[in-house]
Amino acid sequence: FFMERKTQVKINRKKIMLAKLRKSCSCTPRKMKNIIMDFFPVLRWLPKYRCKEYIWGDIMSGLVIGIILVPQAIAYSLLAGLKPIYSLYTSFFANIIYFLMGTSRHVSVGIFSLISLMVGQVVDRELLLAGFDLNDDAPPGLGDVSLWNNSKPNTTAFNFTIGGTSVECGKECYAIGIATALTFVAGVYQVLMGIFHLGFVSMYLSESMLDGFATGASLTILTAQVKYLIGIKIPRSQGHGMLIITWINIFQNITQANLCDVITSAICIVVLVTAKELGDRYKHKLKFPLPTELVVIVVATLVSHYGNLNELYASSVSGAIPTGFIPPKVPCFDLMLRVAVDALPLAIISFAFTVSLSEMCAKKYAYTIRANQEMFAVGFCNIIPSFFHSFATSAALAKTLVKTSTGCQTQVSGVISAMVVLMVLLFLAPLFYSLQKCVLACIIIVSLRGALRKFRDVPARYHVNKVDTLVWIITMSASALISTEIGLLVGIIFSMLCIIVRTQQPRTALLGQIQNTNFYEDDLEYKNLSSVPKVKIFRFEAPLYYANRNYFLKSLYRLTDLDPNLEAARRKKYEKKEQQQLKKGDQTSANGLGMEETIVQLVPKQIDFQAIIVDCSSISFLDTTGVNTLKEIRKDYKELNISVLLACCNPSVIDSLKRGGYFGKDFGNMQELLFYSIHNAVQFARDLN
Repeated sequence: FFMERKTQVKINRKKIMLAKLRKSCSCTPRKMKNIIMDFFPVLRWLPKYRCKEYIWGDIMSGLVIGIILVPQAIAYSLLAGLKPIYSLYTSFFANIIYFLMGTSRHVSVGIFSLISLMVGQVVDRELLLAGFDLNDDAPPGLGDVSLWNNSKPNTTAFNFTIGGTSVECGKECYAIGIATALTFVAGVYQVLMGIFHLGFVSMYLSESMLDGFATGASLTILTAQVKYLIGIKIPRSQGHGMLIITWINIFQNITQANLCDVITSAICIVVLVTAKELGDRYKHKLKFPLPTELVVIVVATLVSHYGNLNELYASSVSGAIPTGFIPPKVPCFDLMLRVAVDALPLAIISFAFTVSLSEMCAKKYAYTIRANQEMFAVGFCNIIPSFFHSFATSAALAKTLVKTSTGCQTQVSGVISAMVVLMVLLFLAPLFYSLQKCVLACIIIVSLRGALRKFRDVPARYHVNKVDTLVWIITMSASALISTEIGLLVGIIFSMLCIIVRTQQPRTALLGQIQNTNFYEDDLEYKNLSSVPKVKIFRFEAPLYYANRNYFLKSLYRLTDLDPNLEAARRKKYEKKEQQQLKKGDQTSANGLGMEETIVQLVPKQIDFQAIIVDCSSISFLDTTGVNTLKEIRKDYKELNISVLLACCNPSVIDSLKRGGYFGKDFGNMQELLFYSIHNAVQFARDLN
């Protein structure tokens, strides 16, 4: 039978584009209102806020996240190579801005260990290039003077230009200058990606690649914290191979370990891990997670203060954390040029984690998010805070899970968390002066449990999909052993190469008929299939395009055990030799055989089929090379009196064949070459024979 295609209505793209342009350029009060409300989603949902139903859940989750956020913010400042005050600023502004612009009700945006690490690596590199000593620890009483002015008593001064004016800047001033410039550029990239609707870029970051990247970065984070854990002073390694170099330095200086820090770290890790395990085991019975980090920080600070651990045992402490807000400052344009390349992977990773977590929450709680608006929200969570001495942010998985488990209903909980951070900024920050850095390192290391547990999932992952496991291993190894940026690049490239290889060398098979049915399946995979007499059914499980053309031909020739080009060439060769012998009048052929034996040899092998059916059900598209390949095999097999029939082609493949002239000028041969099922093609081949 022949199915008649519907007549497609021609679309006047010019008119459509003009109409869209006219609509987008028009300016009406209603349209302006919609634009503003789309840009600030809070204006849509906040007037509909069900106070009695939502408020207690939002307050509870906001308080819990705020309590967790304070110790984590102070701890992650070690990763970023900045003072704790900047982490608190980052947490405060990110929550407020995402409340105004975000479309997810549950995601927690703020400092994230992976993003802090990437910021810290750029800051350390630029500090070294500027001539600063990364291990130049200031005396506790003086070290934070530079937060309020542009000088640092015990460090090199660096001159750079702001607004055409040369400014002398100390180490801490220059470090936060680098971080804010990096954050501003990353935010600009994200906003530009939102303007040009480039949110699809995150689709190329597979789950396996992101997991491998996060795990590899977690190993780097763990390695960077070991020196604080045991209280040794070693140079902060930079560049490729940082993980290996750091471990070499650790073992070379292990004899210098501070016994006070080692004991404190051991106690804190035992307490934190035990509390986490108990919390995971009894999470269904607990109304909210245990604030273990806060308890550990409070107790450790009191012990350190009253025990004089810094003075008696030279244990490294956080130092003075000023209260209030530093006056805002425009990020330095000269520094932006230095970090423009580094900001790109930071922008992509930040957006990818935020969108993936937002989509996860939206799916779980049955609402929708707008990925493009998420791009704007994350972008402005970076751009605006960069003027207030903050660094890059992203959604964090652990805090998001805590937020959902403690009754969060809307982003009002984010405002509550910001208020908790604000209280610390205004009143409580100086109380953390005596907090040991090894305690902060313990909090960071224990927070990596989830990422490090991915190693236990490798056998299960391998059982599900070997290629995805290989992507995970390659990305994780590159991120840990080379650098996070190179690891991201390697992961993306390797993931795409895996897709290309899968389409270049896809699965191919000859099909047999399922007995007493009209269905056909792979002869090597299923038992009790019967072959169709004088018909070969070939399946190619990938698009047919320029990159896999040769593999298609080789597979077809191998499975059918017949290369039409070689067969035709051999026949012509023997025919030519036979004609030469006949002209000489010799009844013996060139190979010494008689005429009758030579005629038999002109058919070099017994061809047991007269038709080839190509199952196109798995061929999603054809390019020009693919169409020419099908035309080529049809022509080659025709010389051997073998028909080539196509079955199960989708409409786009049929259109490509029509445009490529496969069916002739008027499509006259279409009903004899194209069939809508394999069984129809088999019946036609039998009638043809």
